[in-house]
Amino acid sequence: MKFLCSRFAAASAAVLVSTAAGASCGSAFCFVNTNWAVQGIWDQPGFAFDFHYEYIDQDQPMAGSRRIGVGEIPAHHDEVRTLNHNWFATVDYGFTPEWGATLVVPVVDREHEHIHNHHGEQIVQRWSFSDLGDMRLTGRWQQTVAATAERASFAGATFGLKLPTGKFDVTNEQGEVAERSLQPGTGTTDLILTAYFREALPQFDSSWFVQAGTQLPLNSRDQYKPGNQFGFDAGYRYDATDKLGLMLQANFRWKGRDSGAQAEPEDSGGRSITLSPGISYAFTPNVQVYGYVQLPLYQYVNGVQLTADWSAVAGISAQF
Repeated sequence: MKFLCSRFAAASAAVLVSTAAGASCGSAFCFVNTNWAVQGIWDQPGFAFDFHYEYIDQDQPMAGSRRIGVGEIPAHHDEVRTLNHNWFATVDYGFTPEWGATLVVPVVDREHEHIHNHHGEQIVQRWSFSDLGDMRLTGRWQQTVAATAERASFAGATFGLKLPTGKFDVTNEQGEVAERSLQPGTGTTDLILTAYFREALPQFDSSWFVQAGTQLPLNSRDQYKPGNQFGFDAGYRYDATDKLGLMLQANFRWKGRDSGAQAEPEDSGGRSITLSPGISYAFTPNVQVYGYVQLPLYQYVNGVQLTADWSAVAGISAQF
């Protein structure tokens, strides 16, 4: 059964709710759900590792669902571009087939440019930094629903915290502090909860999953609190060969407005639907690479925000 060769790949299950672009400056993480990067049946105790990279070039301002030009709608800041290079290292340990824990360590590499409109003068301001983001520590539980020659299905839940490990006071060369929504960390502790169902169909060399989750900030920090988030993902994988997997995901995200004196509630939050085709290749039964391209089908932002026409994820997973 082809699908068994890639069962380890769910090790990246700590990315519980892929965080979305949630601010006018366009800081972002991909919506692609790498929990089931290769849609394998992974229910064995032991260590698993995942390392992946995200590329998101947000150079398109939007107002509502409409594309606009830079400065078309007058504002204190005219957002120009945010280029995101995000790196994630994930360590997962399964205590039993039912219970496990995951730690995700992100590094955010970000460049941002906007125009500051000050008493009729237009001042170009830039930030460029690479720093530790907010780590995530989560647990998981799953239960076997069915295990037959025709199908193997599982239902489960994940639960944990996004920790305030990332900086939220990064400055540029002129000493200007970046907007809070641009910072590598929010400064807050967030509750993360998800529920999922996944099923493998060996006779069809395929598997599928659905997952719903939420991320809820539990506090504010220095007059800033990010908006609540909700996400829903559905995905399908087809094992074309013993090594090659073809994947497709649909991802929905909703994010509420940020709040606090250091927030920009008018220009934060929104909703989107994206489609993410992907591919994976298993070098060995325990080591595999994968990649996705994410394409927006629908985007709506509050106020004016930067968006990307496409984004990409590439990674490698291994089980020991």
